[in-house]
Amino acid sequence: MTDPSDATLDELRPALAPRIAANAGFDGWGDAARDLAADEAGIDRDVARLAYPEGAVDMIDAWFRTVDARMAEAIPADTLATARVRDRIALLVEARLDAVAPDREALRRALAVLATPGNLTRAARLGWRTVDLIWRRAGDTATDLNHYTKRAILLGVYGATVSVFLNDDSDGFADTRAFLDRRIDGIGRFEKFKAGMAKRSLYRPSLSRFVGRLRYPEP
Repeated sequence: MTDPSDATLDELRPALAPRIAANAGFDGWGDAARDLAADEAGIDRDVARLAYPEGAVDMIDAWFRTVDARMAEAIPADTLATARVRDRIALLVEARLDAVAPDREALRRALAVLATPGNLTRAARLGWRTVDLIWRRAGDTATDLNHYTKRAILLGVYGATVSVFLNDDSDGFADTRAFLDRRIDGIGRFEKFKAGMAKRSLYRPSLSRFVGRLRYPEP
């Protein structure tokens, strides 16, 4: 955004969001963090307010979008193409954590905002958006029930990993990465189990075919 005075509200939201996050770690996700970010960027405070009509949740939403974009950009497509699926997931999750690491306190405060009863639906949508992007970047093209089960499982894994990450004081967040590896292995075992079940189902007698033969025996 080269000229803030000419920027649209749609352009302001992602442009200001990282600045707001940098301030939110100290001031919370409120007017103070937004106004300070606007001042830093040379944007009128009233215009910045219009960019986030729902206040904190809109600011957090915009920040999460920028974090997701940084995550996607951090891992090149050719790197993902040569990795196992479980490693693709791990690389992307770690890239997202790396993207928010400088603003870890802002993330803690953002999750507290999203955990309030009035924001739970919005929180679920934001979480689903992130895990859906991770799976799509990992090459998943499922459109059946697997599409939803994969994302639901990863959402649980990611949420648990973030809880560890927020309190991790180890070098390079080593404890978080180890925790993630263990949880990702669980996803891998589940995927292998599902694949085995699907393969075995090819040879499993079909109840509907059996009943059909009783009603209409072969000549």
